[in-house]
Amino acid sequence: MTDFYDDLECRDEETREEALFSALPGLIENAVNNAPGWAAHLDGVNPAAINSRKALASLPVLRKSALSECQEASPPFGGFAPIATGSYGRLLMSPGPIFEPEGRNDDCWRSARAFYAAGFRSGDIIHNCFSYHLSPGAFLMEAGARALQCAVIPAGVGNTQMQIEAIARLKPTGYCGTPDYLKVLLDAAHESGKDASSITRALVSGGALFPSLRDEYGKRGVAVLQCYAIAELGLVAYESQALEGMIVAEGAIVEIVRPGTGDPVTNGEVGEVVVTTFSPDYPMIRLATGDLSAVMKGTSPCGRTNMRIKGWMGRADQAAKVKGLFIRPEQVAEIAGRHGELGRIRLEISRDAEQDVMTLKAEFDACCDSLAGKVAATLQSVTKMKGDVKLVPPGSLPNDGLIIADLRDYE
Repeated sequence: MTDFYDDLECRDEETREEALFSALPGLIENAVNNAPGWAAHLDGVNPAAINSRKALASLPVLRKSALSECQEASPPFGGFAPIATGSYGRLLMSPGPIFEPEGRNDDCWRSARAFYAAGFRSGDIIHNCFSYHLSPGAFLMEAGARALQCAVIPAGVGNTQMQIEAIARLKPTGYCGTPDYLKVLLDAAHESGKDASSITRALVSGGALFPSLRDEYGKRGVAVLQCYAIAELGLVAYESQALEGMIVAEGAIVEIVRPGTGDPVTNGEVGEVVVTTFSPDYPMIRLATGDLSAVMKGTSPCGRTNMRIKGWMGRADQAAKVKGLFIRPEQVAEIAGRHGELGRIRLEISRDAEQDVMTLKAEFDACCDSLAGKVAATLQSVTKMKGDVKLVPPGSLPNDGLIIADLRDYE
C-alpha cells in the first residue's frame, strides 16, 4: 500500500507543519481584511503572530451551530465570505438553514484524495447518491470524482427503481452516498432481478458506517471506505485501505478540544473536532464542528503520515445525524411546541435492519392513535424524515435533560 494521491501525503511531520503554519498568517490576513464577519470575530488579532499550533489555539472558535444566526443577521454568509456572492460557482443550502458557497476552482472541496485512497481511478464510473437538491453533499463529492477523471451518474436520492435501472445499464464501478442507502439499492436490485454487481467499491459519508454494515457489504463484494467532510470545510479526514482510523486531509489543520471551549486536549482524549482550512474563497479558522473524535497514536500502515483521528464518536451537543441529516434539539422542541397537550418528549435514534430508525416518545395521559398520527406528521414536516411516535404514560421518560437519545452502537 504505497500508492499515494500526491507526495504531500507522505511528508514528514515537521515539513507539513512548517508548510501549514507558514501559510496560516496569510489566510487570516485575507479573512480579516476582506470579510467583516472574520474582522469582528478576530478583532485585535495580529495575523503574523498566528504561526504555530499554540498560537492558533489562542484564537476563539467559530461554532458551526452559530452560523445560522450569523447568516440571518448578515445574509447570506454571515460576513465570513471574502468575495462577492456572484463570484462563487454555486450557492447551496443545508438544513438549519445554513448557506454555503462553492468556489469555481476544480475540486475546491479537496475530496479527490479520499476517492483515490478508496481505490477509485480515472475511467471509473461513480453512482452519486448524495442529494443534488440545494444541499452541498453531491457537489462536494462530484468535484473530487471529476477531478480524478471519473464519470459521475448524478443519481441523488429516491426513485430507487429508476436508480437500479441506471445501475444495470450504465454499470458503475462504484457508489458514493450515505452508508445506509447503498444497501437499499443492492436489496432492491436483488429483489427485482437487476444486475448491480458492477459496484465493487464505495466511498460513503454523511453518517456512521457501522462495522456490521461494512461486513455485509464486504460479503456482497463491495469494499466500502468512509470519509469525513463538511460543507464549510470540504474534506476533513478519510480512510485508507489500511482501515486504521481516518487520516487528516492535506490542507486542513485539525485540533481536538474540550467541548464547550477552544482548549486542545491531550492526544487520545475524546473532544470536539475543530478545523481550519485554507480556501481563499471561503476560509474557515477554528470552526468547531460539534463532532467528537480523538487523535490516534502513530501513523497509518498505508504510509500516509498525517495525523489520524478515530472517526466520528458522537456529538458534543445533543444533535445527531440520521440518514445523512442532522437532527437538532431545537427541532424536537418545535415539535413539542406544536403539540402543547404533550408532556416530556424524547427522540430516540436506533438501528433496525442496518437502517437508522427514529422513534419519538411523548408523555400523554391516554392512548390516542389520531394524536400519534398528527405528531408523526409534524415529526416528518420538521425533520424531513419519517419516524414512529409512541405515546407513553406521564413520568415514564427519564428526567435527564436529554431530548435526543442516540442509542446506536458505534463500536
